[in-house]
Order: sequence, then structure tokens, then C-alpha cells
Amino acid sequence: MKRFSLLATLLFAAAALPAAAQSLKPGLWEITSRMQSGSGEMEQKMAQMQQQLASMPPDQRKMMEEAMAQRGMKMGGGGPGGMTLQMCMTREMVERNEIPSQKGDCKTTQQSRSGNTMKMAFACTNPPSSGEGTMTFTSPEAYSTKMTVNTTVQGKPEKMNMESSGKWLAADCGSVKPPAMPKK
Repeated sequence: MKRFSLLATLLFAAAALPAAAQSLKPGLWEITSRMQSGSGEMEQKMAQMQQQLASMPPDQRKMMEEAMAQRGMKMGGGGPGGMTLQMCMTREMVERNEIPSQKGDCKTTQQSRSGNTMKMAFACTNPPSSGEGTMTFTSPEAYSTKMTVNTTVQGKPEKMNMESSGKWLAADCGSVKPPAMPKK
């Protein structure tokens, strides 16, 4: 389950980055992310996690889905090495130019925007990780990101490359709750 926590946190941090762009629409977003690590270990863990989720008894899977929903996520497939999740971004999140994070453990350390491109850097304390990347906004309903993330996996330093794309699905988030915002 610790592997799942690391992967979910990294995906959540990457997925949450679009809230920093005031031009995006609030509502339900679908974020598809693919990760590639130098050792290939992360991809194996991602595949194992997806297989474990798929083979869970219905009651355990429901508990896992509910725990993720409390963090503002609804997870789906994404193919090998990838994951798709849904996230609810409120108008307030977009207007405040804030990035939601899991338990407030991730913070934006640098952010600049020129035209439709934003460069950013972040640092997380749980799990300890940091990264930087570029986000390109195609429209108020779509964006793509490329990031490099430095973290530790089973006590070993790991560098990962992540590519994500987000697309707006609807103004109504339905059953997907907005993520908790860090306390000021």
C-alpha cells in the first residue's frame, strides 16, 4: 500500500498543477499521466498496482475508491505505465491561483507564465520529492505537461519523467469532490 501512496501522491501533485492557471474552466477534469523512470522500477510498480486494484474483492476496491474520493480523486485505467484520474477544480481554486495537495504536503516553489506556457517547480515532504516542469495550455478546456520528478523508491533515489494531459469534462463534478486546499 506504501507504493500506492507514493504513486497517488505524485500523480495527484501533477494532476493538481492545472489549478494554477486562471484561464482554465472550473469543473470536472480528466487527467491522464504516464511515468517513466530510469530504472523501469516505477513502471513495474504502476503495473502491479493496477493489477492489484483490478483483482481486489469488490468490498476492498470500494474502500480504496472511497479513500481516493476523499482526496478528490476518482481513478481509472490509463494503459501500461499510465493512469487516468478525475479531479474536481472549483472556481475558487482556479481564481486563487492555488495548487491543491494531499494533506498540504506539496508546495509550489517557483512559477512563471509567458503566453500559454507556464514553468513551475514543486517540493513535497510526504513522500519526499521535488520536481520541475512545463505546462502548455491549449485552451480553457485542455492542457499538457512535461515534468521531471526526483524522489526515493524503496530507499533508492529515482528520477522520473512524467507527461500528463488534462481535458475538461463538465461544469458539474458529480460525485467527485474537490481536493482539500492547504491551510494558510
